[in-house]
Amino acid sequence: MRFISSPTEVTAASKIARLAGKRVGFVPTMGALHQGHLSLVRAASAQSDLVIASIFVNPTQFGPNEDFAKYPRTLEQDSSLLAAEGVDVLFSPSVGDIYPQDARTWVVVEGMSERLDGRSRPGHFRGVTTVVAKLFNIVQPDVAFFGQKDAAQAAILRKMARDLHFHLQIVVGPTVREPDGLAMSSRNVYLSPDQRRQATVLYRLLSRIQALVDQGERRSAVLISSGTRVIAEEPEVRLDYLEIVDRDTLQPLADISEGALVAVAAYVGPTRLIDNLPLAPRGQEATLNR
Repeated sequence: MRFISSPTEVTAASKIARLAGKRVGFVPTMGALHQGHLSLVRAASAQSDLVIASIFVNPTQFGPNEDFAKYPRTLEQDSSLLAAEGVDVLFSPSVGDIYPQDARTWVVVEGMSERLDGRSRPGHFRGVTTVVAKLFNIVQPDVAFFGQKDAAQAAILRKMARDLHFHLQIVVGPTVREPDGLAMSSRNVYLSPDQRRQATVLYRLLSRIQALVDQGERRSAVLISSGTRVIAEEPEVRLDYLEIVDRDTLQPLADISEGALVAVAAYVGPTRLIDNLPLAPRGQEATLNR
């Protein structure tokens, strides 16, 4: 596995591969890798000839009182994991490489970036779309891989890629969960044993909503009310939002008959966790890559 920190060098490596007729797959991450990330790497390996993974803790998607400074940074361990999965290139640029001191340009998907996490974390999605647009321009992949756990992010990035005419495919891989249902996240390491147990309420909430959908319930208000009661079973967990939205536009839906996304964010102690589930009435398939 080649380790590259220079944007110019990684662009050249991608260009050489594409000129040779190879399909370039790209897995952007912020490091602190877990099996969710590695599942995306495996998908990239199966669908690409050259796999490039990036590790860059992006400062612009963190708010002033968030966890940028303490976000886990485990580059040596991450490098070993990626090499073991057969990644061809690890791109790990510096902040100065991505954000020159005179940089003044932002990428914003208006009408979507203010929803869900964007409402709770003002400026978050602006940071995400800006850094991903930069990475797409640098890596120039044919296909990029993201996780369903960040479903709102994936929807916004799809819209950005269409609007800006990025010539690539975006593939969304399913959420990878612990045996008790907790979605794998780099922030799970912040949880104490008690908080780790409490955090499973997010998946119980989603499972209760899915069960009601399977029984024929289609009204979002009823589904949200049921989910809110579930999270109330853990008084130490503070709900940020619980919404049912269109999977492509993130607009709230009153009825899920045509399919939807239920998304939740909550604080378990000081740690903010997110999760979601595509909802499809029985007999329909909840497609991730639309």
